[in-house]
Amino acid sequence: MSIRVVGVVGAGQMGAGIAQVAAASGCDVRLADSGMDRASAGKAGIEKRLARAVSKGRMTETEATAIAARITPVGALSDMAGAQLVVEAVTENESLKDAIFAELDTILGPDAILASNTSSIPITRMGAKTSRPDKFIGMHFMNPVPIMKLVEVIRGLATSDDTYAAVAALAEKMGKITVLARDMPGFVVNRILMPMINEAVVTLYHGIGSVEDIDQAMKLGTNQPMGPLTLADFIGLDTCLAIMNVLHEGTGDTKYRPCPLLRQYVDAGWLGRKSGRGFYDYSEA
Repeated sequence: MSIRVVGVVGAGQMGAGIAQVAAASGCDVRLADSGMDRASAGKAGIEKRLARAVSKGRMTETEATAIAARITPVGALSDMAGAQLVVEAVTENESLKDAIFAELDTILGPDAILASNTSSIPITRMGAKTSRPDKFIGMHFMNPVPIMKLVEVIRGLATSDDTYAAVAALAEKMGKITVLARDMPGFVVNRILMPMINEAVVTLYHGIGSVEDIDQAMKLGTNQPMGPLTLADFIGLDTCLAIMNVLHEGTGDTKYRPCPLLRQYVDAGWLGRKSGRGFYDYSEA
């Protein structure tokens, strides 16, 4: 199955990035959110990033115009009819995702594939709630999507070989490199990354180092491009907490228990870059 028409649900940072790379690969893309205004804002953000790429000589004006032309904002999930693959990229809330997939299940053709960009929620469990568990798969892009090369592909127990092959081929067409992960809490990337971030928060909580010193130590001592607390702010502290909760509940292992300080920051609304305050202050950024 060669995928040419892609739907993306969620026009925020992740969804818009997925829409951009899908359009850049030659696919026609339908971009949806909770309404047409948000979907259109998502496309406007894509156009700004494309214009920036042109100004830096990374692509031509003609290429940028062609990519933007292949992205159509839509106001309802019903406009996804005819898509061969729909990628869900909304917030890490399982009940919200389930509701979206339940509606898409009734709209899409019988051969269409449903994919979730979830970073931790079980693919088997979500797929089992649809009428097409064999055509349900995890397609976890990294942020920022146009730059990061990895796509983590997660097969549920019922995911068919044909579904996996079609999704892996599309990811490669997008210029990505795929890794295959078992459908276990956190998959590969977040099973390793989130405990590291959580332990950095524990280190701060115990007063072992300041925010700046913890990040500097990890950057210079382990050659990471950014410190774990900076990365947590970039990801969103609410997302980090949600993933740690999935790891903790899914495994029952206390080593995945979220740090109390992480919970406290989320309770305060200090979610990182998107809220203007996290471990760092972005109010004047």
